[in-house]
Amino acid sequence: MIWEQHPDRNRYEKPVFEKFFRGAIESGGAFLVVGKKSDEVIGSSRFYDFDENKNSIAIGYTFLARKYWGTTYNRALKNLMLNYAFKFVEKVIFHIGVKNIRSQKAIEKLGAKYIGKKEIVYPSENERLSFIYEMDKSTWVRTAV
Repeated sequence: MIWEQHPDRNRYEKPVFEKFFRGAIESGGAFLVVGKKSDEVIGSSRFYDFDENKNSIAIGYTFLARKYWGTTYNRALKNLMLNYAFKFVEKVIFHIGVKNIRSQKAIEKLGAKYIGKKEIVYPSENERLSFIYEMDKSTWVRTAV
């Protein structure tokens, strides 16, 4: 179910996941999410596409194990990443697959605004149509919990 709305729906297959994992390691911005109390791996996310001229960075490639959906974990993860990013940049970008309704709704709840769509070439993956969301630092400061 983790990948059913994702553009790479077969990411659960070992060769596809290995390609994703290799891209995460090569990005230098990937994080493994581990539950503090359980010490259990619960997901992953990463920073990527830092743009010094636009003073922006992207956050994405986020997924959580199914049992953590509908909990506070996704919001807590995004809060941590946004708080960190906004120490260094003025804008954070999110690329979300056009069929990934769960992620679109989650990012909108945080205050990100839809700004368009475009074909994105993801590192170590195929090009795909994505919705682009943006959040600026002043918006995050006003809405952060």
